[in-house]
Amino acid sequence: MSRKKEDRVLMNEDIRAREVRCIGDDGTQYGIVSRDEALRLAEEKGLDLVLIAPDANPPVCKIMDYGKFKYQQEKKKKEAKKKQTKIEVKEIKLSVKIAQNDIDYKVKHAREFLEKGKHVKFRVFLRGREMANPEAGVEVLNKIIPLIEDIGVVEKKPHQEGRYINMLIVPKKEEKKK
Repeated sequence: MSRKKEDRVLMNEDIRAREVRCIGDDGTQYGIVSRDEALRLAEEKGLDLVLIAPDANPPVCKIMDYGKFKYQQEKKKKEAKKKQTKIEVKEIKLSVKIAQNDIDYKVKHAREFLEKGKHVKFRVFLRGREMANPEAGVEVLNKIIPLIEDIGVVEKKPHQEGRYINMLIVPKKEEKKK
């Protein structure tokens, strides 16, 4: 709810200050004028009086087409959003007692993900008494590193988080460009 209040812009009759520093739509400085005078100037031009610096003394208002201004801001936000890249992390689960052919199969999938530019997180789940020997999980992940190092880089080495031993692999820079 507090966010809505921040987004709300005071304009025209909502401005409560008696005197404001007024700036025209073309950058003209009108100086310190009464609120009514600033409203009259904005009305003459068919534009809105928008409060841009409420904390200043006196508050600063600008004469502008608020609808057009808001539209331009939204357009800039959308452009910025388009340029963002979302990193996808694919998770591959393993166990301590995994056979070598199963590791090879999981690595094959991981290689496909890395070729597509996705990050791969390997997780070894420790069950019951396996918790007493977490090094076994680290050994499983260490077997994977040489199978994948030509296409990916180990960003986070095998480390324990609760019942899991995790490792993060990211694609090599050359692969991302393809």
